[in-house]
Amino acid sequence: MPSIRQIEYLVALAETKHFRRAAEQCGVSQPTLSAQLKALEERLGAQLVERGRSGVIFTPLGEQCLDTARRVLQGVQEIREMALSYGKGLGGTIRLGLPPTIGPYLLPKMLPRLHSDYPELRLFVREEVPQTLPRSLQSGRYDVLITPLPVKAADIDTKALFREPLFIVMANDHPLAAKDEIERADLYGESILTLETGHQLHEQVESICEEIGARLRFDFEGTSLDTLRQMVGMGSGLSFLPGLFVRSVLDQDMAVTARQIKGRPIYRTIGLVWRKSSPLTAQYATLGTYVRETIEREHADFPRL
Repeated sequence: MPSIRQIEYLVALAETKHFRRAAEQCGVSQPTLSAQLKALEERLGAQLVERGRSGVIFTPLGEQCLDTARRVLQGVQEIREMALSYGKGLGGTIRLGLPPTIGPYLLPKMLPRLHSDYPELRLFVREEVPQTLPRSLQSGRYDVLITPLPVKAADIDTKALFREPLFIVMANDHPLAAKDEIERADLYGESILTLETGHQLHEQVESICEEIGARLRFDFEGTSLDTLRQMVGMGSGLSFLPGLFVRSVLDQDMAVTARQIKGRPIYRTIGLVWRKSSPLTAQYATLGTYVRETIEREHADFPRL
């Protein structure tokens, strides 16, 4: 019979389409992963993967096996979660996925207190763009997500935690930087920078630009919030940036100015996302409480939900 580890290797290879990246994801060497997959094929008496210079290609049988392999891994994860659910509070290992626009600016404020209260909890954190996070959750790669809502995926539950305002950010020598309040009409025709496609922030900013008549620049898309900050500081355009980032980084940046838009607030909703089949709903609710308490303590003006 195939081992659970071999099944994990097979699924990781399907996700990454690359032996080295699959090995890194599984925390093993590339020769180990390759040898184990070869042993799996020999045990099954059939080839699952074509290996060549053109990359990794799954055979028709390999493609058929993947769906079952993912269900097996999800079942194993649910057994682990059921065992953990009999404990008290947060404990064991929880795999948390979240986008890079949230993790670096929320977790440093939250994790020390969480670790102090639940020293037995092992939280494994991985960043990924919001576009792919739901699929990774469904496949069992993560147990729970902290991510912008809404999330559209089957068989998941969500819980809104707080609203994060979006600030309009400009270089200090931009004419709008002299204004204490920015109206929507002030941004008509302005060039707006945002993150590359795949980030939920990109879609939201694109919608805002359509509403206010600003021009979204597709020729200069940022790969990170910090890249956007630097481009804005150089006068390449304005940008809508999330409040957690603004409060953590931009308040100390003397090259840029951040303002909230006057009138109807512009914000994104941040929440928890988990599989409906998980028995750890109560534990995730506790995790959500720590998120809310962190926001209340560090950013009292961000509305909690």
